[in-house]
Amino acid sequence: MNSCVLMAHIVQAPELRFTQDNQRPVAQMLVEFAGSRDNDPPGQLKVVGWGNLATEIQENYQVGDRIIIHGYLRMNTIDRPEGFKEKRAELNASRIYKAEGNFAPVAGTARPSNVVSMESYSRPMSSPPVESYNRPVSSPAAPPEPAPLSSEDLDDIPF
Repeated sequence: MNSCVLMAHIVQAPELRFTQDNQRPVAQMLVEFAGSRDNDPPGQLKVVGWGNLATEIQENYQVGDRIIIHGYLRMNTIDRPEGFKEKRAELNASRIYKAEGNFAPVAGTARPSNVVSMESYSRPMSSPPVESYNRPVSSPAAPPEPAPLSSEDLDDIPF
């Protein structure tokens, strides 16, 4: 199964429905997120939550909220009246968090200003900027050779 984490803002109010047997709540909403490049248009995606998460979405989230969604992507095939099939992506949410802070894009990037790149997860936040990591890295010293076994050591090994 795939896994996806997406930061977006809600553009269509969450709608609460129930399954056919009226037993399980289902919430759906439309979110928008920044394109992967500066000149890419923003993307939109339908987000679906089930059960208790659906109720939480309906009660706590509204249009304009910035959120972080964790879930998995699913492709749906839809029969169009024009006679062809269309595939649409949908994010089935397993967790949703309200995002705090200013998410205005930084000039020259499509990434919001307070989002940490994946490269920075491998170093402490107090370390120098990424540019200083672009120099060649020396290879580590070879591990020491293990000591040879003596005949006394071999006598202790059960066969």
